[in-house]
Amino acid sequence: MKNILFIGAFLGAITITNAQNKTKISDNVIHLLKKKKAYNKADNFGFTVQIYNGYERTAKSKRAKFQMLYPNVKTKLVYNEPDWKVQVGNYKSRLEADRAMLLFKKEFSGIIVVPKGNKTF
Repeated sequence: MKNILFIGAFLGAITITNAQNKTKISDNVIHLLKKKKAYNKADNFGFTVQIYNGYERTAKSKRAKFQMLYPNVKTKLVYNEPDWKVQVGNYKSRLEADRAMLLFKKEFSGIIVVPKGNKTF
């Protein structure tokens, strides 16, 4: 009987201790975490792989070929006067982008990894 009471008291103390250790996350912290997550998903963060830089017609052709070969990878045409660029993928780290570049090099030559947004690496 003493053992049962001791075990019951011990389990009750653990429950009370666990309840006291739980912290309540404020609404401000949750809001900031959501903003950070949204910012990280935006197009101005991370790296992309540039598979072409040059004439418009060739850029559109390269983009179409890429979309046929890799339909699940995001592609984007970018115009910086006087050149057109075909950029593919949205990678969080340089390592991810480098791995993708190695895969894409099988079909496209002269490709490079490009930082997105205001970051310079």
